[in-house]
Amino acid sequence: MDDRNDAQGQPARRLAWLRADNRPFEDRVDAGRQLATRLESFRGQDVVVLGLPRGGVPVAFEVAKRLQAPLDVLVVRKLGVPYQPELAFGAIGEDGVRVINNAVVEQTRLSQDDMDAVERAERRELERRSERFRGDHGRISLGERVAIIVDDGVATGATAKAACQVARAEGASRVVLAVPIGPDDVAERFADYADEIVCLQTPPFFYAVGQGYRNFTQTSDEEVIALLDRARADFAGPAAASVAGNPRLGDGEVEVRAGEVTVSGHLTVPEQPIGIVVFAHGSGSSRHSPRNRYVAEVLNRAGLATLLFDLLTPAEELDRANVFDIELLAERLVGVTQWLADQPGTATLPVGYFGASTGAGAALVAAADPRVRVAAVVSRGGRPDLAGQALSKVHAPTLLIVGGHDRLVLELNRRAQAAIPGPCKLEVIPGATHLFEEPGALEQVAVLARDWFTDHISRMVASANP
Repeated sequence: MDDRNDAQGQPARRLAWLRADNRPFEDRVDAGRQLATRLESFRGQDVVVLGLPRGGVPVAFEVAKRLQAPLDVLVVRKLGVPYQPELAFGAIGEDGVRVINNAVVEQTRLSQDDMDAVERAERRELERRSERFRGDHGRISLGERVAIIVDDGVATGATAKAACQVARAEGASRVVLAVPIGPDDVAERFADYADEIVCLQTPPFFYAVGQGYRNFTQTSDEEVIALLDRARADFAGPAAASVAGNPRLGDGEVEVRAGEVTVSGHLTVPEQPIGIVVFAHGSGSSRHSPRNRYVAEVLNRAGLATLLFDLLTPAEELDRANVFDIELLAERLVGVTQWLADQPGTATLPVGYFGASTGAGAALVAAADPRVRVAAVVSRGGRPDLAGQALSKVHAPTLLIVGGHDRLVLELNRRAQAAIPGPCKLEVIPGATHLFEEPGALEQVAVLARDWFTDHISRMVASANP
């Protein structure tokens, strides 16, 4: 902390940062949780957490969750000099907020026509993004509140500087910039923009935000929208009820006994659930997978409970071979399914499996296991070929979803479809690649999965209660 006075005798802005050991964050969720720990002192204050879309929103979600503060996006556009776009002469925000740097305008001799042309183009893009992310929801007022601006990292800092200016113009009483990683001069760069800067890592050889993450996959619009929806539900009032140990109406972390080990999971049980979907993630992922969490949110809104869990313990993850041990992963799925059957909040619910990548192979092996009864299986960009001979024993209705541009995996899924004796449908998302990162692709996956599960789970319920 630095509370020194500047040359004019005014209190200097307080700067805070932590030089950590620079070990990479697992993903944006991990980064957000570590950042939230550093921001704990803001809990209980009149705070609004603002994520910079898109990558900053998963980080900001974890901060808002820890602080139990409202979460919003801060949609801003910097106004770049036409012939030098990285040099900003101003910034714009929602509701007509406009900040101009007169010094840059004079230095570059920009005409009013030049400035107006840039602003018109950026305003159109800002309005498009605002409508996309907010939908029918209004912007949270920053008037006389502490604005904690969160991104997944700072490189050039142009967007973050614009965000600080816009937050100030929107009436924030205090502006805090919080990021997991940035250059070692981040405090100096933002001294004139933020009242406080929190940066967890400042590597000596910083070259890109992504260097601080093991998993730095692109965040989709759909993931941003899902996190904002979840925050509105979870942080609008008292904290959501914990479901650990006794699943009931609520949303929270659980410890799941699967055979001889205990694994971590996140269980969500909506009101009057019609069934539960257990997620099996792909290699290199976890229960925090933003893509699976987005799909889970869509399923929750349709009345389906969801369990996202880590297939391996932290110790097991150290051996890379375990990630591709389909028999081991399938055994975990069976164990988790049996655990759900013993819990009062989920014992009577029909079970579906949602598998991604290698997790789809494990889901199909588990679905063929006689110890469990599975109502339906959905595979997203899956490797059903990894299920091997178990495919011939899968009788649960199975939906295989593949991107049209994921050609190798598409061929593997076609072969699997022919090998599965039970009802099996192949859906191809045109133009999508393996991770469904294209605009609207993941949304199509979620809708297809929702309809498949609700249809076949409802049929199972109807057949059990003629």
